[in-house]
Amino acid sequence: MLQHEHRSLAAALEPELRDACRGHLGDISWFTTTWAHSGAGTGFSTWTIQGSPPIECVVKLPVGYREYSWTKKLGLVHGADWERSASLTLPTPRVLAGGYELGDYDFAWIVMEKFKNPPIASSLDAHALFEIFETCAEFHERALLQDIVDPALTPKDPDYHDEIERALRNVIEHEMDDAPRWTRALKRVQNNLDTLIDRWAHRDIDTWCHHDLHARNAMRRISHNPEVAPRCALIDLALVAPGCWIEDALYLERLFWGHEEALGGIDPVRELAQCRASLGLPDDDASIALADVKRVLEAARCPNFLRTESDQRYLAAALSRLESLLEPATSGNLV
Repeated sequence: MLQHEHRSLAAALEPELRDACRGHLGDISWFTTTWAHSGAGTGFSTWTIQGSPPIECVVKLPVGYREYSWTKKLGLVHGADWERSASLTLPTPRVLAGGYELGDYDFAWIVMEKFKNPPIASSLDAHALFEIFETCAEFHERALLQDIVDPALTPKDPDYHDEIERALRNVIEHEMDDAPRWTRALKRVQNNLDTLIDRWAHRDIDTWCHHDLHARNAMRRISHNPEVAPRCALIDLALVAPGCWIEDALYLERLFWGHEEALGGIDPVRELAQCRASLGLPDDDASIALADVKRVLEAARCPNFLRTESDQRYLAAALSRLESLLEPATSGNLV
């Protein structure tokens, strides 16, 4: 219902939208997106610049403030520069126009490039994963050039004490596979939880992280400039916020727990570190070592998400990783 209302509103505002775009925007074909969290109106259109072929584009409204702000300031391109190398190598969508209001409504809207290729997830291999991490490093670099990282805006961590307590209850109440192993591992985490939380809380907050890095949020751009190879761009910037750079790599890594073979032997944290190093960004060993702390904290939470992460292979992998990281031979680096 909400999506239908937004589409109706979006269609009703087409005249105002075209006025705001000064006649460059063509007719809009609105559609329903299954991935839109807010039910935002989304449509396909064309953008016309005198003397140039029409540019296929996507119109979105309303757009959340954070997504609008980061998408526009990282991707705004003047029409004449659309096919130039500097535009075609942007790590985020190219943007043609956007604003904070439309007609009598105070909400953000944006017109950006239409990706003709499907998400990289449709053809994921080692090369595609490298493209994702390369683009993520470029995103980190460009975001730092746009705005100073403010640690006060860092997303709040979960209450890990409550999370681990709930995880223990879920292991018992749901009679999970390997319940005795889960119980032993979670109690060991509890015994060291304050130290783990403290170490993670004191990580370096030095990066604008994407915080939703996965292969469905990575699109390969088609280039009509023979001098520029096809490049990857990250979409869905609604969760961009300060963090430690390893958080983006760890987010993607966790999606492959139990299916590590799909990573083709790639270590996401070290791969992203290398991509960042090639750009002159910090890739410090201290942060890399801290990745295991976050892995323990997140693996220990897995029994709390049985409805969304009921894949037994995923849960088994989380448990195995948790046990491995808590082994005496390795846990000395954690606690």
